[in-house]
Amino acid sequence: MSQDLTLYYAPGTCAQAVLIALHEAGAAFQAQRLNMAEGAQRTPAYLAINPKGRVPALVTPQGVLTETAALLLYVAQTHPDKQLAPLSDPFQLARLQEFNSYLASTVHISHAHRPRAARWADDEAAQKAMQAKVPHNMRDAFALIERHYLGDKTWVMGEQYTVADGYLFTMAGWLKSDSVDINEFPRVAAHYARVAARPAVQAALAQA
Repeated sequence: MSQDLTLYYAPGTCAQAVLIALHEAGAAFQAQRLNMAEGAQRTPAYLAINPKGRVPALVTPQGVLTETAALLLYVAQTHPDKQLAPLSDPFQLARLQEFNSYLASTVHISHAHRPRAARWADDEAAQKAMQAKVPHNMRDAFALIERHYLGDKTWVMGEQYTVADGYLFTMAGWLKSDSVDINEFPRVAAHYARVAARPAVQAALAQA
């Protein structure tokens, strides 16, 4: 694939999962880092790319894609030789999407109530109450991941590394900031270490 891809990302966000996937795929792409602390995501120039004012956004020859789970599948589908998703098995592919959807709709939202409680309430006491609940909700989510999704498997989908693994790695990296010790979940912690050791992940982390 030619270098017609541009990923807009910010360190510490879920966009890291897409950056990892692009490196795992060996994709030719440009990376545009946004300084979200300075409001780069709200500038007219960026809003013309992604009206949501968030990351990630991936500019492709066909247009702009947003939402992490969609971008991960796009990377896997456009680099099928890398086997980053079980593309030939509808059931297993749905399982992959099930897991990624859980990360996006439950884990990410649980985490976001700590740094972005103002999205859900203006009342300061209500915000503090939501923030206080974050460690409990993250523990519940990762207990489910530990028990139901990882089990004794090497990777989320079994013996084959997929885009779901970089996504889980990214979310697990948020546990410390949410006052949760990753070592409460030995399988998640072991998975995190395995992903961190991968050369493509090291390249993505260095870039971020």
